[in-house]
Amino acid sequence: MRFRLRPLYDLGAYGAALCLVLICTLITAQILGRLADMAAEQLGINSLGLTIPGLAEISGFLLVGASFLGLAYTFVHGGHIRVTLLIGHLPARVRVFIEVWCLSLALLLCCYLAFYEYRLLADTIAFNETSYGLVPIPLWIPQSAMLAGTGLFCLALLEAWASTLATALTRPATFQVDDGDHE
Repeated sequence: MRFRLRPLYDLGAYGAALCLVLICTLITAQILGRLADMAAEQLGINSLGLTIPGLAEISGFLLVGASFLGLAYTFVHGGHIRVTLLIGHLPARVRVFIEVWCLSLALLLCCYLAFYEYRLLADTIAFNETSYGLVPIPLWIPQSAMLAGTGLFCLALLEAWASTLATALTRPATFQVDDGDHE
């Protein structure tokens, strides 16, 4: 299957990768800071206090960003787990309609999630909500990453649904389950 918005899904993957790199960087800085504190203590120097306040919370928000921003890219490349044991033995003419049904259900659920993420984001902005941790982080930041990732996933599902539906209506006997576009 060819995804026309693939560069957009790749952009989401770059955002997810950036979130993971930031998590690694922050945790490494925290470890090095603790090691420096321990070394200073061994030398009889007062603790340097090299800690990152709210690291667990910040890492959690970055993990949310990485998880959601990578959804569409993973789907496009066939990285999501698919259980094809049952439908793999069906004729292509039947399998294509089951695939359309599954993609329809996934798209419906994903759009439902995106709608309520949007409402949550709107409320968060309206009430200027921040996190409760040591560092008050505006909650619209991680929620925006969630909504962007879910929106990209909706687009990828819509592209797959439209392509599969076109195959189902025009040439169902030629349908093959695609495990990702490996161009």
